[in-house]
Amino acid sequence: MSTRTPDPGVPPDYDPSQFPAFAVTVDVVVLTVRDARLHVLLVRRGVPPFEGMWAIPGGFKRPEETLDEAARRELLEETGVEGASLRQFGAYGDPGRDPRMNVVTVAYFAVLREVDRIAGGTDAAAAGLVPVSYALGGEIQLAFDHARILRDAVERVRVDLALTDVATSFVGPTFTLAELRSVYEAVWGVHLDGANFRRSVLSEEGWVVPTGRRARPGAAGGKPAELYRAGRMWQHGGPLRYPQATPTTRGTR
Repeated sequence: MSTRTPDPGVPPDYDPSQFPAFAVTVDVVVLTVRDARLHVLLVRRGVPPFEGMWAIPGGFKRPEETLDEAARRELLEETGVEGASLRQFGAYGDPGRDPRMNVVTVAYFAVLREVDRIAGGTDAAAAGLVPVSYALGGEIQLAFDHARILRDAVERVRVDLALTDVATSFVGPTFTLAELRSVYEAVWGVHLDGANFRRSVLSEEGWVVPTGRRARPGAAGGKPAELYRAGRMWQHGGPLRYPQATPTTRGTR
């Protein structure tokens, strides 16, 4: 039997002009928890179309780039954020989603503990953190189909919160149990009893590991909370299952 590799060459009669042309863009949904609420990083568009409207950071993929490279570049150029771990979660190509031409966008999300040194650049007139409840609740209108993309990203993170270690990305390498609980409350839009939450993450060894250190004292005084780090159990999912409590107005709402 022949082991010859098939010729990957383009057939001589192949005509790419016979197929409809379209462009590829990338969009990056950056989520963080601030003041016990889920926030998203948005940019205010400085050029048409949708000039002056808020949008998810993103832009056109260059021919020499991979999708991941384009997403990292656009995020850095439009917001100043770099080093985020990006996860691809969907693609959007409905006709008319972009008034300029037929455009397919590949969407990513990133979860960060803090989003610092935000600065609008290239075609973004400004950049800032906005509560997800504002972006999806009608207080502000997003450009393109970015409301749909943001809604899908939030839903993906809600699911991942129970199935992956994404909660630890919201809190960083060390955290208090109150900070970890705040992530679930903000993303799921629920209120969790502090004592029950503590039992959930401490009853089984391997979810959180004491560091032997404590957080900085708060303004109200009292004994500083103990600091933990993520244990090995996060490799297999998360300690809670959604839903855990009655939905409340706190968090994403």
